Amino acid sequence: MKATVIAKDQTFTGRDFLTLLDYTPAEITKLLESALEIKKNKSAYADTLKGQSLGMIFENASTRTRVSFEVGMTQLGGHALFLSPRDMQIGRGEPVIDTANVLSRYVDAIMIRTNSHELVEELAEYASVPVINALTDNYHPCQAMADLLTIVEHKGALKGLKLAYIGDGNNVAHSLLAAGAKVGMDVSIATPAGYEVNESIFDKAQKAAEETGATLIQTTDPIEAVKDADIIYTDVWASMGYEQEQEERLKQFSQFQVNEELVKSAKSDFIFLHCLPAHRGEEVTAEVIDGHHSAVYDQAENRLHAQKAILLALLSK
Repeated sequence: MKATVIAKDQTFTGRDFLTLLDYTPAEITKLLESALEIKKNKSAYADTLKGQSLGMIFENASTRTRVSFEVGMTQLGGHALFLSPRDMQIGRGEPVIDTANVLSRYVDAIMIRTNSHELVEELAEYASVPVINALTDNYHPCQAMADLLTIVEHKGALKGLKLAYIGDGNNVAHSLLAAGAKVGMDVSIATPAGYEVNESIFDKAQKAAEETGATLIQTTDPIEAVKDADIIYTDVWASMGYEQEQEERLKQFSQFQVNEELVKSAKSDFIFLHCLPAHRGEEVTAEVIDGHHSAVYDQAENRLHAQKAILLALLSK
């Protein structure tokens, strides 16, 4: 993939980043090209966002998201401000419209990690600065961009590849469907009955896939999903907010572990991805996640580079 810098591209400047379904295949490709360029030439971008600030609202705990966004803004010459709802008036019932309008007077962009996707959409509606979705119950688009970047680096392309996701039909699965649909990558989702992806989101991704030729499949058979896969992906069985269901999910997902037997159905040169944190011995065995097929640390690192490309695209003036 040839690197092309997208600074000052008016098709991006000032936009929100809520889901990949809002972006065209060409725009996603440009963001990935920019991420590759930024990763190769870190010093060339040291002052690109000088004087600009990112407000980071965290309703949920975070390691990779907080560190990567904060470091990313710093490396681009800007400043990131950590905002906890416990320390903000929004945590005490201030209307979203007020928070959005006030923060827009202070910062150049707002990043939010929360549960309700509707809250993020409301924040974006009233904010006059870009709003970046760093995770909601429905989508995790920044993670998906890092996933695509990792696949490009390991496979050299996206279109025509097959990604198999095994586990819960959660926000990560939704964003992988959206990502695959937009770039022409086949995505097979295997979940236990009752834990499928959101039907409306699947339909939206399917509509996008019709334009790129991607095939999207949902099944309850992990072997079927993994057959001839180029990429195998999984996530924790009980995402944040579902910890009380942990014991029940251990039972329901017991046949959906990514282990050495399951991966035999994939291509011999498959790569393994996991958004982390991982529970070895549950959704994946140590032999797989720590084996030579695993690219999870490259994937984690690429959160930094993909998000720097997003920040640069939305904030360049």
